[in-house]
Amino acid sequence: MSACRLLFLGLCSLTAVLANERDVESAREFWSYRKPVEGELPVTVREGWARRELDFFVLSKLEAEGLEPSADAELVTLLRRVYFDLVGFLPSPNEVEVFVKLASVDVDLALAKTVNGLLASPRFGERWGRHWLDVARFAESNGREANLTFPHAWRYRDYVIDAVNADVPFDRFITEQVAGDLLPAKDAQERARLLVATGFLAMGAKGLGEFDKKLFAADLADEQLDAVSRSVMASSVACARCHDHFTEPFSMEDYYALAGIFKSTKTYFGNWVDSENNNDGDVLRLPEVKGQLIPNRSMTLKRKAELEASLVALDLGEKEDNEFMAKAKAEGRDLSADYTRLLQRGIGRYWQRGQIGGELRTVDEKGRALPLAMGVMDGEVIDSPMYERGEIGQPGSVVKRRFPKVFEVDGVEAPGSGSSGRLELARWLTSREHPLTARVMVNRVWRHLFGAGLVRTVDSFGFDGELPSHPELLDHLAVKFMERGWSVKAMVREMVLSRTYRQASDYREEGFEKDPDNRFLWRMSKRRLDAEVIRDSMLVVSGLMDFSRRPGSLVAEIPGQAASLIGFNEKIPKDLDGSRRRSVYLPVLRDLLPEAMEHFDVANPSLVTGDRSVTNGPLQALYLMNGTFVQEQAEGLAQRVMEAGVEGDDARVNKPFEICYNRDATSEELEMAREFFARTRSEMAVSEADAMKLFCQALLASGEFRNAD
Repeated sequence: MSACRLLFLGLCSLTAVLANERDVESAREFWSYRKPVEGELPVTVREGWARRELDFFVLSKLEAEGLEPSADAELVTLLRRVYFDLVGFLPSPNEVEVFVKLASVDVDLALAKTVNGLLASPRFGERWGRHWLDVARFAESNGREANLTFPHAWRYRDYVIDAVNADVPFDRFITEQVAGDLLPAKDAQERARLLVATGFLAMGAKGLGEFDKKLFAADLADEQLDAVSRSVMASSVACARCHDHFTEPFSMEDYYALAGIFKSTKTYFGNWVDSENNNDGDVLRLPEVKGQLIPNRSMTLKRKAELEASLVALDLGEKEDNEFMAKAKAEGRDLSADYTRLLQRGIGRYWQRGQIGGELRTVDEKGRALPLAMGVMDGEVIDSPMYERGEIGQPGSVVKRRFPKVFEVDGVEAPGSGSSGRLELARWLTSREHPLTARVMVNRVWRHLFGAGLVRTVDSFGFDGELPSHPELLDHLAVKFMERGWSVKAMVREMVLSRTYRQASDYREEGFEKDPDNRFLWRMSKRRLDAEVIRDSMLVVSGLMDFSRRPGSLVAEIPGQAASLIGFNEKIPKDLDGSRRRSVYLPVLRDLLPEAMEHFDVANPSLVTGDRSVTNGPLQALYLMNGTFVQEQAEGLAQRVMEAGVEGDDARVNKPFEICYNRDATSEELEMAREFFARTRSEMAVSEADAMKLFCQALLASGEFRNAD
């Protein structure tokens, strides 16, 4: 080990010791490590403003800071906001007309009716399922040094969408993903669903090129531990792998106590050994049930027989080489001249066995494709030793599997000797005594509806995260979340029907001077739409959207394992975006994302992401001007306008404004449009259809289309 690395590790250890002088007992007094408690509703001066309980907390804080809430947003603005947030695209002109008519009489009734309808729509699960897929670091390839595809990952994607639509209670949702294989199932269909749910633990990027099996297993357990702790608790216990955590009350003993749970788990990720992969991933075989989708990867009996014969030939070749070496050794012959040849043949056989075996396990004895999935099941149950400085070659004392000492959760048993402990872990995470789980999820929901979490560091609730802007409100919502059956839909409904959510986003000088970041919620914050919402809204306004679920995934249909193969398949668009289905069904390949997603800040699929970054750069403008997908949607919108039967130039210009922005064009916009069309006719000799296409593309590329008030 180099002197620099020794010095670095020494400094890390010293820093950890100093940071952990804060003992566990005192750490339990930190706000996020205390059990949430529901307090009394605040008393406010202003009467009649609040619509939901959460409004009293917001109004009380505003009054304490000398601020006033903003006026209600205009009805059309409010409706667009609700559609973007709940289903991920804008409303149609007809839906706007119906809402405005009802809201003009009773806005509370109109909003409640609209929200209930959107929550019941299958589009809700596609929108909010994507939020959890960000957290679950969902991807259909491995990334890193060996970007092999995960051809069965799409089953987990569909599981998440269906679970969100069914409003599976969040505590059950977490339990299924951490320990679905250990739960009872009423029938084969339920068993298959629960196995697919555990794909959550199999999604992470892996060091497939690693030769050391112990190190590979340790890194795999580390990634799973990190994903679970970050996604559910917004805390990274994995930072304690090499030393006690710098800032949080997690010791190395805590880390290895949890690591033992994941080391006692076998992960099925579906890749086989080849020249890019030294670690076989195996694959979960699901029970066969009626109506189950199985991608057509069947093989003929002839092909199956050929593969099986190849395995026999490989075994025979290995036997012959072993006999040759044994004979040469017995005769005292020098094998140095044969070493390279024998080694190359041995490695070649190793890779060929992996590929052949990988293909054969995807079919049954008749060559028919099997229902397969990524996921986990219990393996050999072990307790992990502590490794000095995290070095796999320096094992220390063994740590019994348990949960971090800082959280005292009554009524949950520690892992036993008969299973991995994942079921006990899930029960510990979802206990009503656990201080973090409900708070973290409520904060994630708040962030997606209000633009920033009550705790802005949505993935960090520890000492290095931000304090909540409204701690009493966060506790109130967390307690209500649990009391109302951990229903995410109920929590979304509660927030969207609030007066706080209904506020306008207009700038007010007095509010900005006192609270420029809008932490006290004196208005709604303007927001750039997510990448998926921008793309899906283009498909909706063009009239080309296909709302059907994509069966399987593009990735599952590509032969071979390497994600790079997709770039050489002539049938696949270079930007991976030839589909007209919703963006959630586009392929998610690490290091090879569709252009529309990558340019507009889609989550990094290798990381737990509860809060996407928002950028504004030149590549976005270039994509909107030159992207094939954008041009196709502009053409579809232009054709929709031309076929609408609208008479008169101004009426024809106004139609795309109505479709794209849910409003009429202003007099200034009409004048600019008249000038544009006049110039295209007289100076550019552009056809009327092409002129309308260019005009529509300008609307799709505008800031108004990409942002929500």
